[in-house]
Amino acid sequence: MHDSDRLRALVRQSPVLMGALRAARAVDAPDWLVSAGAIRDLVWDALHNRPPAVPRDVDVGFFDPHDLTPAREATVTAALRQRAPDVPWDAKNQAAVHLWYPERFGVEVEPFRSTAEAVATFPETASCVGLRLEGNDDLLVVAPYGLDDLFGLVCRHNPKRVSASFYARRVNEKGWRARWPKLSVETA
Repeated sequence: MHDSDRLRALVRQSPVLMGALRAARAVDAPDWLVSAGAIRDLVWDALHNRPPAVPRDVDVGFFDPHDLTPAREATVTAALRQRAPDVPWDAKNQAAVHLWYPERFGVEVEPFRSTAEAVATFPETASCVGLRLEGNDDLLVVAPYGLDDLFGLVCRHNPKRVSASFYARRVNEKGWRARWPKLSVETA
């Protein structure tokens, strides 16, 4: 079984993630993907033979270059909450990231051209995964670096956008080694 099929199977067994994907599909923000931690954590919990933890948040990236305002993100978040009020949503318009990124991280960045391009810049390659539940219930998997690190329990720095020091601080703060002892954390 290919890793993308393994991922689809794990996601389909998760009522929380499937509910989130159905809600995101119903809201249908442009070029949307559920991505990052909720997916990574589901897989790493499964690889540690433990039941999936409730996600801290469910990231929904979308791409609307016609409305870069915070109000657009608030509208999408409100629509998601209306569909699935128990899900801890975090919706971000990936078309607007370049506007707030320099203030938050001190680095000027180029605008993204799609949500998939944004997913390719997440701090760890194992987190660079996005999913969309299509109208026919197929699960689209977006994994610009593949799924080897995700299924291999490898936490590796993705230098596309964040510094090695940011990555190291993030890994330390998240406490991933304590939560997933089989995890191999690569230094940048």
